[in-house]
Amino acid sequence: MISSPSLSAAQHLDTDWLDSLLSKLSQFGALDNGGVDRQALSATELDARAWLIDEARSLGCEIYTDSAANLFFRRPGRQDLPPVTTGSHIDTQPGGGNFDGCYGVLAGLACLKALNDAGITTERPVEVAIWTNEEGSRFAPGAMGSSVFTEPDTLAAFLNVTGEDGVTFAQALELHHQRFPGLAQRPNRDMAGFVELHIEQGPLLEHLELPLAVVSGIQGVRWYQVQCQGESAHAGTTPMALRQDAMQLARNVASAIEASTLNPGDDALRLTFGRWQVTPNAVNTIPSRASFTLDFRHPDPAVLAQFDARIAGLAGDRVSVAPLLSCEPVVFAPQINQVLNATAQALDIPCTGLLSGAFHDAMHLAGHCPTSMLFVPSHRGISHNPAEYTEPRALHTGARALAGALTELSDTI
Repeated sequence: MISSPSLSAAQHLDTDWLDSLLSKLSQFGALDNGGVDRQALSATELDARAWLIDEARSLGCEIYTDSAANLFFRRPGRQDLPPVTTGSHIDTQPGGGNFDGCYGVLAGLACLKALNDAGITTERPVEVAIWTNEEGSRFAPGAMGSSVFTEPDTLAAFLNVTGEDGVTFAQALELHHQRFPGLAQRPNRDMAGFVELHIEQGPLLEHLELPLAVVSGIQGVRWYQVQCQGESAHAGTTPMALRQDAMQLARNVASAIEASTLNPGDDALRLTFGRWQVTPNAVNTIPSRASFTLDFRHPDPAVLAQFDARIAGLAGDRVSVAPLLSCEPVVFAPQINQVLNATAQALDIPCTGLLSGAFHDAMHLAGHCPTSMLFVPSHRGISHNPAEYTEPRALHTGARALAGALTELSDTI
């Protein structure tokens, strides 16, 4: 069971206002095809931040920033305790949709308004975060803001990262400071808990015909690049038995990886052969070099370790292997998920548990404070695409669940 103030906060969620916020934010960087291009700390995103700061001030929030230009909209509580925080990001892919990240931020604001409208004073503050450069499409890697917040020493490695427009991350941070010179620095990094509401970006909830999922964690990830060497020769004059065809070798290596890795009974496993590059990439020339990337995901550290060993064993005279990324699985906090599940039950929201296969800012927060996520359905699982869509009813359901859970956590965690 959850408390009557938590139920009241959920019931006071202003769905029309949430819809209007989503519509308004979609205009910042709008594309003709219905998508959006709102790059991290670009002039367009700074305009969107200015609008959101005004909205937060109208709700009576204290506004903070930090060294990575993360924004924090804090509704004070009865006591000056570490806040319960929600939020996500508002930067997008160059041809992104209107819900990825944005929904979590705007639903958070709608929760603060619901607390105002219900006349509720929470025990500890409730806060909405906008994390900087989650997508990583302007500055690589992604999730810079949340990683700097949780590990401040990582900022130094990001400052000289340069976007395709020639602007460094350090210069973009300075432009943010110039645009918002009066923002106070967040007093400290304390958080009592963090909940990120997000579209699923996958097809499972829609397939199950369910409106909500409590997320148990995030899969571990391994990225590798495999490069195969051969020798260029004429395609018409070189017998098959005398060729050193790099592309043929790459295909054989990829088939061996697939055969040794895929397990039909393992629904959590994900294996993707991504970027392929062939040299000289000509119709009538045997390739001298072929390379491809691997993206492998699984929630079990033992399975990830087995995959690492298998890939390392591929290296030889004509095959080289280079690791690109390694992220361990993340397990979200059971005490947070207990509240999320209880809130869904109290609000009569059908709910299931899911594991996230995508990266989110919550991945970094999980090592900093008790953390979890809520998912709402994505139509056909489409995301990072103008066709990204979630039905308003599902958006409203997720926001109500978030409002109830944040209220409950702010008084009990």
